[in-house]
Amino acid sequence: MAGNPARVFAALIPAVGNAYQDENDFGLTRTLQRPVHESQTSGREVQVTGSAELSVAPDRATLCISVSNSKDSVNDVTNSVSRRLEYILQTLRQHEVKEENTTVTKVIRRSDNVYYMEAEVSVVFTDFMAMQSVSNILVEKLDKTVNVSPAQFSHSAECLNKLRRQACVMAVENARLKAKEVCGLLGQALGRPLLVKEESSREWSCQTEEANELPHPSVQQSIRRATVSVSSHVFVSFEIRPKDRTRKKH
Repeated sequence: MAGNPARVFAALIPAVGNAYQDENDFGLTRTLQRPVHESQTSGREVQVTGSAELSVAPDRATLCISVSNSKDSVNDVTNSVSRRLEYILQTLRQHEVKEENTTVTKVIRRSDNVYYMEAEVSVVFTDFMAMQSVSNILVEKLDKTVNVSPAQFSHSAECLNKLRRQACVMAVENARLKAKEVCGLLGQALGRPLLVKEESSREWSCQTEEANELPHPSVQQSIRRATVSVSSHVFVSFEIRPKDRTRKKH
């Protein structure tokens, strides 16, 4: 994951009762109206905004494998499809794919005197190397009655929630570092946080931004398109404390 530098603006708030006018950021003025009981500090604070952007590649890949055939008898078509289906499931077991990540559906139809059967195996992989190995083996070993569709990449809910939290935390950290530098420049010390507010967040992926997609993208191209980016913009207010200039004498 990669982060972009924060865009931060600072506003120094004078002691309570002093006149204040923000010359830099009109958007900050709406946060200044605060009940008196919420501010039990010296009344001096620094307000900053911080931004951060993070990206994460997909952590799941879904592979769909279908087996179909038609025969004059239901036993013949069932046996034909079942043999290939068992080979597919055996290949998955050899690659340590868990049963809970595998879904199998079977459909039998009859048209006149011909029986048609189709079985579909949907597999969720977290190991992309294992997914590619399974796909290659099935394409190489099985005939045209078996179709292996291109993998569909996606994110688990846990992965996206973690990305959102990390983007917000990084934005707050960027704001804190900038506020610390501002206080240092003025000969003051950064105090405790008084207010932390995530003002906006945004999510996007290359899939939503690319207009002309290749008809047959490679695995790496598919992963890149499915990569999700999240940006977070926060507002943070810190107390300003006088810098302690006393030194201990030994």
